[in-house]
Amino acid sequence: MKVVRFTADNKIMYGILEGKAIHALSGTPYRKINKTGHTYKTGDVKLLSPCKPSKIVALGVNYRSHGEEMSHRIPEEPLIFIKPSTSVIGSEADIVYPLASQRVDYEGELGVVIGRRTRYVPPQDTHEYILGFTCVNDVTARDIQARDKQWTRAKGFDTFCPIGPCIETELNPGDLMLETRLNGERKQYTSTADLIFPVDELVSFISQVMTLLPGDVIATGTTSGIGPMQPNDMLEVEIEGIGILKNYVVKP
Repeated sequence: MKVVRFTADNKIMYGILEGKAIHALSGTPYRKINKTGHTYKTGDVKLLSPCKPSKIVALGVNYRSHGEEMSHRIPEEPLIFIKPSTSVIGSEADIVYPLASQRVDYEGELGVVIGRRTRYVPPQDTHEYILGFTCVNDVTARDIQARDKQWTRAKGFDTFCPIGPCIETELNPGDLMLETRLNGERKQYTSTADLIFPVDELVSFISQVMTLLPGDVIATGTTSGIGPMQPNDMLEVEIEGIGILKNYVVKP
């Protein structure tokens, strides 16, 4: 089941995507799926980010190949950081290239969307707290990251967290193919089987640190092949079984 969030009839709603039709829901998808009976064509609505997280918890180094290309030591436990909710945009929205940076990079990632209040959950039970999975682009001002020696500013600009296009609720995250394309050219290609810390371990570990709320997103880390974007570029993050997150880079 593919959950989307969209605008239609001057309202923001959640819905279930089936082909080119969206079945509107009453309320949110976090408690119970209740269809209203209203159906919209995808061409008649604007898709938004499929969830509205209070926070995005992201992973610093969670593929060995990315650690090697960045000359980072492979962590002994998950290396987490926070992206603000104000950085979130949906598919087809614009990534704004900030004036403060001279190098802005893409990072295609698998996103985990939390479905229930999550705190102190053991790894074997985390599936009960996950609504589903989505695509994330952890956009990063690489030069600022190097100067600041920490990641908040470099990863926290408005529009620096595209999420979408949907939340797929019926998916095993253990071996999904992920591809990032810059202007149609493949730049990243990997399987989630190569994650250092898999999804169940990540959700459990983070829940020992902070309470995860419905709609919060865990960005599970990127693989090798990161690189710079420029204004007028188009980025696509495609994950098997989910779809394509597409965004455009624009000048401020």
